Amino acid sequence: MNWKTDFRSFYYQGAPEPADLNLLPEETALLTIDIQNVYMQQADDPAERLRWAPFHDRMTNIVIPTVKKLQTHFRAQGMDVLHARIACLLEDGRDRSLSQKKPGWNYLLLPKDEVSSQIVPELLPLSGEMEFTKTTDSALTGTNLRLVLQNMGIKNVVMTGIFTDQCVSSTVRSLADESFNVIVVEDGCAAGTDELHKRELEIINMIYCHVITSEALLEILG
Repeated sequence: MNWKTDFRSFYYQGAPEPADLNLLPEETALLTIDIQNVYMQQADDPAERLRWAPFHDRMTNIVIPTVKKLQTHFRAQGMDVLHARIACLLEDGRDRSLSQKKPGWNYLLLPKDEVSSQIVPELLPLSGEMEFTKTTDSALTGTNLRLVLQNMGIKNVVMTGIFTDQCVSSTVRSLADESFNVIVVEDGCAAGTDELHKRELEIINMIYCHVITSEALLEILG
């Protein structure tokens, strides 16, 4: 795979290759979105368990190990590791954004102290790492993340998490609008299906972010 030519949408067919990434450690942070217990729980209905099986396989065998590997590398290099999770501050969820109150799969009532709303054990923040609790899809609009990143001198945000076509994409677009350089790790993200995942990466690549594999990213980081 070649991150400079892969995941190109209709708009960027034939466009020049982007320049090499210059990710200075002091200007680069890893941000993981919404890899929480609730999304790793198996449905009671056998048909739903089967429908979601590819997602759970990808999370267990690809995404969580990839994010863990990146977190370990960033920590070893003294680089910032940030975490965001979706949760409501009130038990009845009145503080949630409208998108989380609509009926259907997106209806989320995740009080911040419940086990279901916590980050999965494999990826829990270490002491001293910042965790942002958001009541919106975007981790930027729903928290003070933008201010924190600017105060820390961060210019490059490496993104991992779920779901590629929802909270990850929303955060990517918000960061890009604030002129952060965003890198999305392909094997560090997942959507409900691989088709949705790949389609969304094509949509956001080159205009809002650079899509890259963890292997290529680690080569760049050295």
